[in-house]
Amino acid sequence: MENPIKTRREGHILEVTLDRPKANAIDLATSRIMGNIFMEFRDDPELRVAILRAEGEKFFCPGWDLKAAADGDAVDGDYGIGGFGGLQELGNLNKPVICAVNGICCGGGLELALSCDLILASDNATFALPEINSGTVADAASIKLPKRIPYHVAMDMLLTGRWIDAEEAYRWGLLREITTPETLAEKTWELARLLESGPPLVQAAIKEVVREAEDMKFQDALNRITKRQFATVDKLYGSEDNLEGARAFAEKRKPVWKGK
Repeated sequence: MENPIKTRREGHILEVTLDRPKANAIDLATSRIMGNIFMEFRDDPELRVAILRAEGEKFFCPGWDLKAAADGDAVDGDYGIGGFGGLQELGNLNKPVICAVNGICCGGGLELALSCDLILASDNATFALPEINSGTVADAASIKLPKRIPYHVAMDMLLTGRWIDAEEAYRWGLLREITTPETLAEKTWELARLLESGPPLVQAAIKEVVREAEDMKFQDALNRITKRQFATVDKLYGSEDNLEGARAFAEKRKPVWKGK
């Protein structure tokens, strides 16, 4: 099989495309490739935003490749850097990642989408966590989904395995936007360029603070911010970009962000 992952780089944006016919299921080898790609994205100072998408109209991703498992891929095998799909456990990823969903997004595919910061979907997208019907647990989704949508809706999906369409996913706040299949790429790139034009040091600080504050008391997290105890916050407050923001406001012009 050809490389199951395609990449496209434009300016400060990296597009990562899962292309593994027929359903874009992820095996261990594909997961390891994705992990290396997203690690390089994280560590490349010239890249600011990533897009995750998939080829085809029917499937975004159903998650784990059961055919590969039948051929010897262990479910608890080596997923590579970042865990399943390269994103689920990737540490210190302080750059925004957008997911574009077209078609079926279920199981580990939905967990992969939940590893992104913003999700757009075409109106033919459907979502589910059918693991319960196979006698297993959607481990990452059990942690992440109740933090993204109302608890009772997340529990309904986890406990029954039922499917929801794009409109319901949007109604519960899972999606940023619904598009047509034809305009999904255009709308995703439009959002990516908006984020690309923003201050990367601020975006990095937002992602670190949100991630680290999750298990902290409000005042403890706030104290760490004001005392510059987060690495990204400390870098931001001593940066040229921080001063540029104030200058641009005073001079009534658009700021020019340099990421330093």
